[in-house]
Amino acid sequence: MEIVPRFLPIPERSFFLFGPRGTGKTTWLEHRFPEAVMVNLLQPEVYRAMTARPERLAELVDGAPEQQVVIVDEVQRIPELLNVVHDMIERRPGHRFILTGSSARKLRRGGVDLLAGRAIVRALHPFMAAELAEFRLASALESGLLPLVVAAPNRAEVLRAYASLYLEQEVQAEGWVRSIGSFARFLEAVSFSHANVINISNVARESEVERKTVTGYLEVLEDLLLSYRLPVFTRRAKRKTAAHPKFYLFDAGVYRSLRPGGPLDRPGEIEGAALEGLVAQHLRAWIAYSDSEFDMYYWRTRSGVEVDFVVYGAEGFWALEVKNTSRVRPEDLRGLKSFKADYPESEVLLLYRGSDRLKMGNVSCLPVEGFLRELRPSRELNAGL
Repeated sequence: MEIVPRFLPIPERSFFLFGPRGTGKTTWLEHRFPEAVMVNLLQPEVYRAMTARPERLAELVDGAPEQQVVIVDEVQRIPELLNVVHDMIERRPGHRFILTGSSARKLRRGGVDLLAGRAIVRALHPFMAAELAEFRLASALESGLLPLVVAAPNRAEVLRAYASLYLEQEVQAEGWVRSIGSFARFLEAVSFSHANVINISNVARESEVERKTVTGYLEVLEDLLLSYRLPVFTRRAKRKTAAHPKFYLFDAGVYRSLRPGGPLDRPGEIEGAALEGLVAQHLRAWIAYSDSEFDMYYWRTRSGVEVDFVVYGAEGFWALEVKNTSRVRPEDLRGLKSFKADYPESEVLLLYRGSDRLKMGNVSCLPVEGFLRELRPSRELNAGL
């Protein structure tokens, strides 16, 4: 498999590297550190040995004194190993430990804190368009940008199996939900909420479970890094804003694989949500890989005026609207113009499926495919366009 260079900067000290399954954490680290001591907890024999004796990790490190980098893959499977790592960081200042994880659930229950800030946290996301030699928007909207999927000869088949991977290997193995059937129905039902404010009562009804069960299922999804919720931007709000966050699945292809379609569904509706999610995942990766600190929100007033994304930080302030259309209509600019009126310090961008760069009043209208191709960490969102 060809190794695609990633934008993620590698810290010079020990660090956690989180990311959903299939984002290429293991492959990328093996390529960057071919001589490292590698402990892959997905291998049954390694998992059994480390579960029985976590201190065996220290013995492995002592047995390879010339290797200064130690990688523990899927560390959440045995949180007790963090005690050993913490001790080795204290006693072996020349070593660097890289701990990967595709689930924050166990570690969030106290594991990460065991290192007391001695390892920083980084995240690996699906590919950004600019990381790929060839990027096609239509393909990305259909199958997403998970490295596991991009490298597959049959992308649709891999995507269909992806949810099963989590159901069987993560959720069911750890006993996080009582009924796998109910959780499977929930995954289908919650896909309709992608790029929208989630209505938990509706999802519960469609999933045939109680409301509190759906709340727990959402926590499981977020702990597995498969979804996230985007809060409302409320700084110096001049109007009453919405109170509830928007829900996103982490990859456009995973969304398309979970979202059922039928004769009553408008193709544009499904593709529009996929496009918004694709932009969202790029913005999250851009933030994660950039030198500066940014946060991402959405903006919606009680009267229904909305902007899809607000990116806010000390070095930039942008509002972005995403439209799955090849032509910009005046009504498409309503939310951005309202936001600009309230926040004149912001730069407002509309991303659309056309090919021309336009300036309509104070709104820059950019082709979304070009925007994604040019988006690179530590550069302004509209640099190069």
